[in-house]
Amino acid sequence: MSARNRWLIGLALFGVYVIWGSTYLVLRYLVEEFPPFIGNGIRFVVAGGALFGFLRWRGIPAPTVRQWWSATQIGALLMMGGVGLVAVAEARGVGSGLAATAVAAMPLWAALWSGMFGRWPSPVEWLGMIVGLIGVVILSREGDFAGNALGITLMIIAPASWGLGSMWSQRVNLPKGAIATAMAMATGGALLLIVGLVRGERFEAFPDFGGWLALLYLITFGSIVAFSSYMYLLKTVRPALATSYAYVNPVVAVVLGVTIGSEVLSGQAWIALPLILGGVALVAIAKERSSEPAAVPVLQET
Repeated sequence: MSARNRWLIGLALFGVYVIWGSTYLVLRYLVEEFPPFIGNGIRFVVAGGALFGFLRWRGIPAPTVRQWWSATQIGALLMMGGVGLVAVAEARGVGSGLAATAVAAMPLWAALWSGMFGRWPSPVEWLGMIVGLIGVVILSREGDFAGNALGITLMIIAPASWGLGSMWSQRVNLPKGAIATAMAMATGGALLLIVGLVRGERFEAFPDFGGWLALLYLITFGSIVAFSSYMYLLKTVRPALATSYAYVNPVVAVVLGVTIGSEVLSGQAWIALPLILGGVALVAIAKERSSEPAAVPVLQET
C-alpha cells in the first residue's frame, strides 16, 4: 500500500470516527435553535439533494420510480425513525453522550431484524444481544433517562428503526453506490419536513448564528464528507475496519459531551457503555466468522 493510500485511509477513518462521533453533540446545538424534525429535514434535503445533483452531473443514470419508492422507505426508517427520533430525544433533554451510547445498540437490533428476515442469530450473537441489552437496561436508569419515559422510549425505537432500515435496504430495489444514500437522505428529509409541519413544529425565534453553524456542519461534514469517507473505506479496506465506527462513535460522543458540552454522566452510564459495545463486538465477531456477509447500513450517523 502506498503512502498516499495510507494517508487517505487515515483521513477517511478520522471522518467516520471523529466527525460522525461529533454529530451527536452538534445535533444537540441544532435542536436548541431549530425544531427537531424541521431542522433535520432541511439538513437531509440539502445534503441529499446536493449529493444527488453531483452524482447525476458525473453521469450516474437517473433512478426509476420504483427505486425512488424504495429510497423513500429507507429514508423513512433511517432519517425519520432513526435520526429524527434522536433529535426529538435530545430536544427533550437527553444528553448527546447518552444518545450515542443508546444508538450504539443498533447492530444488536440489526441482528434481531436479520432473524425476522430468515437468518436467526447464532449463539454468540444471542449472547452479544443479551449483554448489549443489559447495558441498555442499565443505561435507562441514568439521570437523563430516569423519569423520562419518552426519552428512553425514543432511544430504544431510534436504533431499532435504523437497524430495520439497514436490513431492509438490502431487500428493496435501490441503485448501486452513493446515489442510493443521496436518495434516502433527500426523501427522508422531505418526510421529516412534512411530519414536522403536521406535528405543529414552529420556530420560536429566528435561529442564531450557532444554530446555522450547527446546521452547516451537519450538512457538509456530518453528511457529505463523512459519508464519502465511509464509501471510500468500504471500497478500500476490510468491512470490519470500515464499520468499526460503531465502537468509536459512542466514545467520541461521550468525551465531547462531557468536555465541550458540559454534560454529566453517572456511574451507570460508564457501566452501560462497555456492556453495549461488548455486545456489539460479540455480534460483529460472530458475523465475521460466518459465511454470510454482515449487513452494511446505507448510512450510519446522526
